[in-house]
Amino acid sequence: MKLPVAILKEGARLPARAHEGDAGLDLHAAEAAHIGPGERWSVGTGIAVEIPPGHAGLVLPRSGLAREHGIALVNSPGLIDSGYRGEVRVLLLNTDPAETFRVEPGDRIAQLVIAPIALAEPVEARELSESARGAGGFGSSGR
Repeated sequence: MKLPVAILKEGARLPARAHEGDAGLDLHAAEAAHIGPGERWSVGTGIAVEIPPGHAGLVLPRSGLAREHGIALVNSPGLIDSGYRGEVRVLLLNTDPAETFRVEPGDRIAQLVIAPIALAEPVEARELSESARGAGGFGSSGR
């Protein structure tokens, strides 16, 4: 599958896999940002993507940034619908209580996974079928 990518800003980079067979394509910052403790910031990648019909783009955090710097994604996963053609932006959150996190152009800030989706059509139902779990929600499976 090909993923058409438009470069919107000078210096922006195509998403790329760090290792052959990786599910995620690394997304790179196209602008600098300084994110203070507890702050969030929208960082542009300088690219737009054409997600194939029947698929979605999922923007996911990078585990190394989380482990080393406490950087998370505010809306993880971010969702890119197949009809969206604007710039891919990443909402970073600095969870570190003391250190400012600095982003420089070219830094890997997130990853993009392309996933097939089922385009389900909601229909009203008087009742739902029984299941072993039933209405058990948060914490229903024990510790």
